[in-house]
Amino acid sequence: MKKLLLATGISIGLMAGSAFAANTPPTLKGATVVSAAQVKKFDSQGMLIVDARVPLEYAEGHIPHAVSEPYFEHSGKTVHFNASKDHFNLNKLPKNKSTPFVVYCNGPECWKSYKLSTAAIKAGYTHLYWFRGGMPAWKAAGYKAATSG
Repeated sequence: MKKLLLATGISIGLMAGSAFAANTPPTLKGATVVSAAQVKKFDSQGMLIVDARVPLEYAEGHIPHAVSEPYFEHSGKTVHFNASKDHFNLNKLPKNKSTPFVVYCNGPECWKSYKLSTAAIKAGYTHLYWFRGGMPAWKAAGYKAATSG
């Protein structure tokens, strides 16, 4: 009985650990981390803003003028993720790889923008802004979200 309880406790602990993955790192080599105010300025200047969240999240509220380029993750929430397990494309990113653009998702606990940014950097993009704070920071700054539906 004790062995069964121990095994059950270990299983629950492992499941809970995977459900509460660590936040994304505070920086990403090859990208510049930006604030909500900087993204607001970039948006007003017409810079491409890329939302890496799934379509339903995008439809419920996104940064005005942002385009949806969802990153469907199946890999681990770690800097050593295996992108071959994920589904994404870079079709909506600029053709000129030195054109600046912003990528975001749902804040530090959301790995989609980190992973999409990493894929873009590996593909040769050189002027990428990562809005790590994402939609929570956007809303906390008092900025309005656009919806689609």
